[in-house]
Amino acid sequence: MTGSDIPSSFRLAYVPGVTPTKWVRVWHERLPHTSLELVQATAAEAPGLLAGGGADAGLVRLPVDRDVLSAIPLYTETTVVVIPKDHVATAAEEVSLAELSDEIVLHPLDDLLNWETLPGRPAVERPATTADAIELVAAGVGVLLVPQSLARLHHRKDLTYRPVPDAPESRVALSWPEAEVTPDLVEEFIGIVRGRTVNSTRGRAATPPRPAKDKAKDKAKAKAKRGGAGGGSGARQKPAAGRKPQAGGRAGGQSAKRGKPRGR
Repeated sequence: MTGSDIPSSFRLAYVPGVTPTKWVRVWHERLPHTSLELVQATAAEAPGLLAGGGADAGLVRLPVDRDVLSAIPLYTETTVVVIPKDHVATAAEEVSLAELSDEIVLHPLDDLLNWETLPGRPAVERPATTADAIELVAAGVGVLLVPQSLARLHHRKDLTYRPVPDAPESRVALSWPEAEVTPDLVEEFIGIVRGRTVNSTRGRAATPPRPAKDKAKDKAKAKAKRGGAGGGSGARQKPAAGRKPQAGGRAGGQSAKRGKPRGR
């Protein structure tokens, strides 16, 4: 891809709880002349945004329709229960679903967890959003189970959270519209999130291989240098350091002359 072929911008969608900051920073270092535009979308909106061309790629929550979108899973989030700071569960380092059986567990309409059976007791009605559910937890109405990043996103001084190891988890992935050939800028971003170096052969900025004639010249120079330093096969070897050469060594295939015997 030549400089004139590079698109002037790249649109990256991201969902609440996902923080793309470190990857965006690397992008600006590697592609300073190609702007990166961040597009915020809800977890429910993101797949449609990508499929409709509203973004080139996105940091989304799985699952997505693999017939429409490609996806690379990045990490899995711990699920936590959000509770008031004076709740009895704060005495434990983690909480099981069974321990929430007597609690009113809020289930917002934008819930991100794939529940087979919701734990605890249901609320009278479902909150519209996770933010609304957080407000109800603060009012003492119930508790809320969410991915840990959302608990941090909606942090309040009067609330805290504890991990729930046996709850469903949420997976975050990098996704983009399905295509026969992945666009170059998407490949660039894939390389960044996977930690590829700037000289990776998969990246556009990869260092081109050296021409064969240059390699041949280097080999010839190295060979000439070795020959000039007396490295040929006919050169006599120096004795090993710390050892003296033996006098009267074998020569011409005959044994060395022995010294005259002492007189009797």
